[in-house]
Amino acid sequence: MPKLTLSMDNETIALARELAAASGVSVSNMVARMIHAMKRPPLGKIRIGPIARRASGLIRMAPDEDERETLADALIDKYESSK
Repeated sequence: MPKLTLSMDNETIALARELAAASGVSVSNMVARMIHAMKRPPLGKIRIGPIARRASGLIRMAPDEDERETLADALIDKYESSK
């Protein structure tokens, strides 16, 4: 496999080694994963399937409503009623 040499300051090298060790991978593998992740299309440009497309927009939220809060309330209602 070909080699690639990168130049970084000592602090960045130490951080890269620490992050790779915490993930249980080599620094080379971690860098390769990051490069492949950057190659993926941004979330906003992912094409959705026909079922999801039809379902999107079915629910309108008021401008002052928070999506996370609404979801949390729905989950609380769902699991409290199943007790």
